[in-house]
Amino acid sequence: MNPMAGKQDYYELLGVSKTASEDEMKKAYRKLALKYHPDRNPGNKEAEEKFKLINEAYAVLSDAEKRKQFDTFGMGGFQQRYSEEDIFRGFNVGDLFKDLGFGGGDIFSMVFGRQAGRGARQQRQQQQTWDFGDYIGRQQQGAGAARDLDLYYELEIPFMDAMHGAEKRISLTTTTGAEEVSVKIPKGIASGKKLRLKGKGNQTRGGQRGDLYITMKVGEHPVFKRTGSDLCVTREVKLTDALLGTVVEVPSIEGPKRVTIPPGVKSHSRVRLKGLGVPGQGGDEYVEVIIDIPKKLTDKQKALLEELRKEGL
Repeated sequence: MNPMAGKQDYYELLGVSKTASEDEMKKAYRKLALKYHPDRNPGNKEAEEKFKLINEAYAVLSDAEKRKQFDTFGMGGFQQRYSEEDIFRGFNVGDLFKDLGFGGGDIFSMVFGRQAGRGARQQRQQQQTWDFGDYIGRQQQGAGAARDLDLYYELEIPFMDAMHGAEKRISLTTTTGAEEVSVKIPKGIASGKKLRLKGKGNQTRGGQRGDLYITMKVGEHPVFKRTGSDLCVTREVKLTDALLGTVVEVPSIEGPKRVTIPPGVKSHSRVRLKGLGVPGQGGDEYVEVIIDIPKKLTDKQKALLEELRKEGL
């Protein structure tokens, strides 16, 4: 479970408004990081947890794309789409800590102490996967041993299951034997996104369990093409319809929709269907218009076209 669940949102944690600039957020973060830094609060678990949450908030709000997703979907929706690993990927505050007078060591040594930080760096070089939020609970068991308990699984699902959400059961083998695990797929998930199932990994004799990380692979669709949060479909129209305009029916995730094709439309131009993109992602659907140019004409069609050519068309 994410440590932010049921608590303040990221803006409240940093004490800034939703319209705060990058500089305002950075200033607020520096002030709080200085106040709750473990070096200034030795042995204070409450300050350590607060420091960890402050870093999580800043990791999201200092990244333009993550901030946009958070603003769009709120805390609950954002946590469905981003694991803690996703949140901290690419987050480097070494220079900020150096400015604060704590040196440029990585974030783990700052939160969990110098010795734990060295172990974290060694393990990161070996595996390149981190769960920032759970590290405090695991440091007493040893960083390397805890991470070895995690399992990784690639799950391929049909395109429409990714659009509408689904529940899948997967079979895997852990140290306790063969297991079946139920996986809830949030709607709108994309290939490459990861889901974390806490406590579904391998288990030690002492009862400690790792986590299961599931990387999603979404299948292709014969009609819909996805680009980020948007969807695209193609629709052929006759030459006369392109010249005079028409109304056509196109598929969408919500079912067939009627679309007006304006007169004089050019081939490969796009018509936008607002809000009909990937469910829950705030995107749009685009209809790419393809003008069907016939390869063969009847004698009557040729005669009519000759008349049009004489009229300057």
